Amino acid sequence: MTADVGAAKITRPRWLLLVIIISQFAATSLWFAGNAVLADLSQDWQLPPNALSLITSAVQLGFISGTLVFAFLALPDRFSPRKIFLICALAGAVCNAAITLLPPTYACLLLCRFLVGFFLAGLYPVGMKIAAGWYQRGLGKALGFLVGALVLGTAFPHLLNSLDVGWPWQAVIITVSLLAAGGGMLLYRYVPDGPYHRQGAPFDPKALAVMFRSADFRASAFGYFGHMWELYAFFAFLPLFLAAQLRLSGQQDLNLSFWVFLVIAVGSIGCAGGGYGVKLLGSSRIASAQLAVSGLCCLLSPLAFLAPTPVFLAFLLLWGITVAGDSPQFSALNAQNAPPALVGSALTITNSIGFAITTLSILLLGYLLQFIAPQYLFLALVPGPLLGVYSMRSLLRKA
Repeated sequence: MTADVGAAKITRPRWLLLVIIISQFAATSLWFAGNAVLADLSQDWQLPPNALSLITSAVQLGFISGTLVFAFLALPDRFSPRKIFLICALAGAVCNAAITLLPPTYACLLLCRFLVGFFLAGLYPVGMKIAAGWYQRGLGKALGFLVGALVLGTAFPHLLNSLDVGWPWQAVIITVSLLAAGGGMLLYRYVPDGPYHRQGAPFDPKALAVMFRSADFRASAFGYFGHMWELYAFFAFLPLFLAAQLRLSGQQDLNLSFWVFLVIAVGSIGCAGGGYGVKLLGSSRIASAQLAVSGLCCLLSPLAFLAPTPVFLAFLLLWGITVAGDSPQFSALNAQNAPPALVGSALTITNSIGFAITTLSILLLGYLLQFIAPQYLFLALVPGPLLGVYSMRSLLRKA
């Protein structure tokens, strides 16, 4: 397989994207490692009832901080992205494993999860930049696979926790850390900087005042914000929601962690499938359709909660496919519709706002859990997809 750069032909190994995908999967498995072992961790460390929302929010806030720092310092432009990826994978792995060694205090746990989120800012966005350095054409499909790898990585700690091998939570954490470190070394060893790698423009905070003047960018950005209101809150509270339904139905012999893994992991199908469908339908149609379906799942979640367990599980699998499947399409739309001179800054700002929104929705659900039953919890997520689909209507008319 070759790629043209000017008059020259650059050879692109066929296995290159596979290595990037595997590395992205391994490194981003750090994201929900704390959530996967939270039940055992809470018992050992006597964590407060709101630990789920605060621990998840700590990672999200760390990611926001890291994204802004990396953008202000232009680190992926000043240094080789693959070196940034390696350093952040190793640092994130150390911070993740540190909770097995540090004093068992809530403050230490929140600090470690914040630092994991900070270094994830050098993995997820930088992994996409590395892919963009090799794929000028077909980047949308490549991003579909990369975000799919992120979703699988997010789900993987739950799979480890589901294995009936009697592992303590410390073993799950250490395994995820070793996997993340291995992913960083794999990418550094086998993926050089690509021929399309270019130094980006310096981060410009004034972009915030410019980029939203574009009606198309406003449409895709607000669609993305609606998507983000739902996505990580669904991931964070899915174990609690599923456990409550299994208790109600008397199906407590099912492997909870495995089903949480499966519901999150099938999102990779939505990501990859959306990438294949872009040429036929376009990113705006695919993103809007998946966002509408996942929003409908939010609305119907109390009714699905009362259904027989097989029907309920099928419902969750559909939700898992669509809740994450629109992610790469919104990334592509934001890049396409941003002012050309401010693409890097616009994407940084929208990512930061998007993850700030996830923090708010996660904290809101943690607060609401004190007053409402779990089956009604996801109704609070309905406004996100609803406003997101409404915001996309101008792009759909153009499509």
